[in-house]
Amino acid sequence: MTSLTRISAPRLPLLAGALLASVFGLGLAGPAHALGTIKIGVIGEDAAVAGTSITKAAQLAADEINAKGGIKGHKVEVITYDDHSSAADAVRAFQRAVNQDKVDAVIASYISEVALAIEPWSARLKKVWITPGAASTDISKHVHDDYAHYKYTFHGWLTSAFIAQSICDFSKDTLVKDFHMKSSVVMSEDAAWTTPLDARYLKCLPESGLKVLDHIRFNPDTTDFTPIYNKIEGEHPDVIITGISHVGVQPTVQWHDQRVPIAMAGQSSQATTSTFWKDTNGAAEGVITATAAGPGVAITPKTIPFIEAYQKKYGATPAYSGFSAYDDVYMLADAIAAANSSDGDKIVEQMEKTDYVGTIGRVQFYEKGNQYAHAMKYGTNYVSGTFIQWQNGKQVTVWPTNVANAKIKFPDFVKLPEQHAAK
Repeated sequence: MTSLTRISAPRLPLLAGALLASVFGLGLAGPAHALGTIKIGVIGEDAAVAGTSITKAAQLAADEINAKGGIKGHKVEVITYDDHSSAADAVRAFQRAVNQDKVDAVIASYISEVALAIEPWSARLKKVWITPGAASTDISKHVHDDYAHYKYTFHGWLTSAFIAQSICDFSKDTLVKDFHMKSSVVMSEDAAWTTPLDARYLKCLPESGLKVLDHIRFNPDTTDFTPIYNKIEGEHPDVIITGISHVGVQPTVQWHDQRVPIAMAGQSSQATTSTFWKDTNGAAEGVITATAAGPGVAITPKTIPFIEAYQKKYGATPAYSGFSAYDDVYMLADAIAAANSSDGDKIVEQMEKTDYVGTIGRVQFYEKGNQYAHAMKYGTNYVSGTFIQWQNGKQVTVWPTNVANAKIKFPDFVKLPEQHAAK
């Protein structure tokens, strides 16, 4: 959802983009080729669990499709690229995918700064692409504000605003209702995706019954969270609501080792991965995070088969971005086959008609007049997210209640509201 380095993505005029392409010998996309094999470029981040989950899940989807005879007889080929969590490398990978490898569409990145850097190039090259993990609302805002140029962008994961709303909905149903929590502190890393996340937090947490006592944004390079936790403890909230993606291990380990007596819930992207327990040496116990799906829980009939296939092939559980990347391959391949063309405009028309039940729910995209144009629809009938908690070394699903397979349990050092009152 975010990156180590904050990289801006200015919306350069298309003419300037064309001149730059000419100067550097990049060229612009040529005429659409006759549709044969469907070629999908997949740009991930091999050094990050969430990033490598993208390329692995995409390849798994392509293998499955081809084993069943393809899409309308068309084989699907996935070509992968590693952007090293760099916006510059991602742009070069996108250009190579389009101009040299002649892909029909692109799936790219879980990092908002990277996605925002790719977006103008999608407009220049008129190439459809979808992000399976980046969350910044600016991604879909560009589509809304300048549809003619940015219509080739699709948002294949919940926007930051919807992630925050999901966390508020979860908080109301569980933290407030079941544990009688009344107050919170928002603690988020300073990144593109958390600006809209925090803005929605500050609005919807109070509406859900959690007063926001403080709003803390920290540098993603922070290594010592002791001063932050000391400050939070002094404010006596019932829960810390997080917005963290690049960081995760360090704040979790220090929360546990310092026995911070406050529950931790919200978005912790690293905690969605199956390696997080080992990475934190068990300090993840009790951490709650929003994610795409939890092990052993069938959000749709496709959820568990995908998890099992991924585990069998790669020996791990997919990160949240793996679920969406897997679905994205199917949706793009369907749209390209329906268009029977590699022409970007024709593929856009088909992508806008998407009504696909994937691993994380029913996927449709908001129309061009919506402020979240080409982002996934959010809601109980669409994709609403799932909440997992780490318990005894395993991820268990605690919300929504209709799919939950466990009850929330907090570590013994966490003091619940009744304990605070007794003290």
